Amino acid sequence: MTDVARTREELASTLADRKPGPLVLVPTMGALHAGHGALLAVARAVPSAYVVTSIFVNPLQFGPGEDLDRYPRTLDTDLATCAAAGVDLVFAPSAADMYPGGRPAVTVDPGPMGKLLEGEFRPGFFGGVLTVVLKLLSVVRPDIAVFGEKDAQQLAMIRQMVADFDLGVRIEPVPTVRDRDGLALSSRNRYLSDADRAVALEIPRALRMGAAAAGGGPADVLAEARAVLDQSPKLDVDYLALVDPATFAPAVAGPAVLAVAARAGATRLIDNALVDLGGPVAAGH
Repeated sequence: MTDVARTREELASTLADRKPGPLVLVPTMGALHAGHGALLAVARAVPSAYVVTSIFVNPLQFGPGEDLDRYPRTLDTDLATCAAAGVDLVFAPSAADMYPGGRPAVTVDPGPMGKLLEGEFRPGFFGGVLTVVLKLLSVVRPDIAVFGEKDAQQLAMIRQMVADFDLGVRIEPVPTVRDRDGLALSSRNRYLSDADRAVALEIPRALRMGAAAAGGGPADVLAEARAVLDQSPKLDVDYLALVDPATFAPAVAGPAVLAVAARAGATRLIDNALVDLGGPVAAGH
């Protein structure tokens, strides 16, 4: 049976009576799909784990004109998904419960990495993400937190925050889950018309072509991926970059992330592929 806590007080009370074992948190904004299912499966596979899934559409990470109001909210369906996945507790607070004084006066500064790529195109986004993740880690106090690799820059910044603040939480990454046509699963995919989806498929194709050119070095990777994107004038590209997976500085050797953000119609999508550039690996990998 999956318990549901809608306030921090209910969360604390339920956790106080939980069964022993590692506490594993899967933070989400709801509208759960098979990609989230992979996160839940990884959490459930931890031996003797007590699994908590948070469902909270975080207003701090939406900028002016973004899709906060229309972001899909499917709590009843999400609760059924969590129950089927063996989640022990769903934490589904309101914005008033998470931010009782309104927008918090103190937020997490994402630092230099927060100004790159997604941070450049979505000012304030990472400050909102890191602030809510820090709050969730503080109120749930998990031993392990599970995040998807599709949001690669977010994953890197959360790892950095956990290390810099000595939070003592193990961050468990889960590979991107794709639909049969190759499109990375996202809650925003439901916004795509059939025509928009056909355009969006150029994103994973560009990533595949870029990754296949890894032997030629960074310039070839970017050129091959860019050639695919340039062939689709209906795809509005924000960025295409080949970066270090830990710092998101430009990659020159070793493991790298080929990242792209683009709009198909009115829907903005992000995706990435892991690329091995070979050569000496940078310190920290």
